Amino acid sequence: MAQWKLIALPALLKMGIWGIGAVALLDSSTIPVPMDAVLAVYVWADKPHFWLYCLLASVGSAIGGLLRARFERQEFLAMLIPSMLPPPTPWKAFVFAAGVFEMRVLPFMLAVFCGRMIRWLLLSMLVLKLGPGAVDVVAHHGWRVAVLIGALALVGFAVWWWRKRKSGKLLED
Repeated sequence: MAQWKLIALPALLKMGIWGIGAVALLDSSTIPVPMDAVLAVYVWADKPHFWLYCLLASVGSAIGGLLRARFERQEFLAMLIPSMLPPPTPWKAFVFAAGVFEMRVLPFMLAVFCGRMIRWLLLSMLVLKLGPGAVDVVAHHGWRVAVLIGALALVGFAVWWWRKRKSGKLLED
């Protein structure tokens, strides 16, 4: 991460909010970029405008995901949840899956935008409170958050399936 900052930071910071949008687009479409670290640096350098960086990063990420595949049909939450999870969540695998299942463009864009906005607003709040080192805290504990949300999703699905089965609607479908 330190090398990335030393090489790219001066050029990226000069681009302002448009720079974070461009980097997010690049990250989502082709070249993996440590987005959380880049966003943390932007937010730390310009604290009053943290929400603009989150907004542009979310837009760039949603548009960049479109460059990987075309989408026709899939569930909104299937993209929202992985979009807001911290590393080491394999987000790009979900993007590929959305393409395979032909997710519609508008729900895909909205899900990625909302998920990334939530993720990066939370990260920005941590950066504002703890400094740029918050990225390391998130990276260290990110897998725990991903496991917790995954477990909650499984429990939610099990409850839904049990209720639907109990009501007899599962057999009708």
